Amino acid sequence: MRVHHFNCGTMRPIGGRLVDGKPGLLRRATLVCHCMLVETGTGLTLVETGMGSPGVTDAARWLGPRFLRTSNPVADESETALSRIRALGFDPADVRDIVLTHLDLDHAGGLVDFPQARVHVYGKELDAYRAGNPRYRDVQFRHGPQWKSYSDAGDSWFGFEAVRELDGVEGVALVPLAGHTVGHAGVAVDTGSGWVLNAGDAYFFHQEIDVEPSCPPGLAMFERRVQTLPGPRRENQRRLRELRRDHADEVTVFASHDLTDFVRLSERSAV
Repeated sequence: MRVHHFNCGTMRPIGGRLVDGKPGLLRRATLVCHCMLVETGTGLTLVETGMGSPGVTDAARWLGPRFLRTSNPVADESETALSRIRALGFDPADVRDIVLTHLDLDHAGGLVDFPQARVHVYGKELDAYRAGNPRYRDVQFRHGPQWKSYSDAGDSWFGFEAVRELDGVEGVALVPLAGHTVGHAGVAVDTGSGWVLNAGDAYFFHQEIDVEPSCPPGLAMFERRVQTLPGPRRENQRRLRELRRDHADEVTVFASHDLTDFVRLSERSAV
């Protein structure tokens, strides 16, 4: 399967190196919304959606003033999943399936742009939204997505348990990674020459799952502030660390918002 990597939403929060780890303090940091388009034997599958086209045209309503103030997203229509897919020469209407790590606004905001697609997510995450959890923006789901939810049960995969292959989607699986949210998951894609694992917001900085982990202090503070289950989050980071240490030749792991991970993988997919 061919996998395309693209950024569906640049964010420019204050903090410089305290957030993205790159030189300079008196500047805005750069974070991305790393999405994948997978060409499968059954059609196009989109992994994550970014903030969606209303995040550009109607940002205050779609994303909310707090997110706009703290994350400072760049209003660029060319960065929406719709535009990225068209730029690759595909028709967005041919996206049959969307797979989400979780339902936060910068991951699920683009669902509205693909109303024809089935939306795959863990049942615990969908239940949290339906129960009225205020972290999710209800406006982003009022169009009535075609939900396909999964129980937290399945097979073993590189030391992770309860990994669930998706119904009707070849070579794509959900990997339980609770912590950031109660139903947070990774999305694993079998490319035919190795696996790619979108770990979502299970961690935020590429060096967090190194043998000797590190994370810029501002980003680490934010990561703790937005977590739901601290213990499972730390445990899943430990397991991701082991995965990278023991299986780096078989599985490529990346975090949704890390610019370093995104540049590395987008350059690979362009070859």
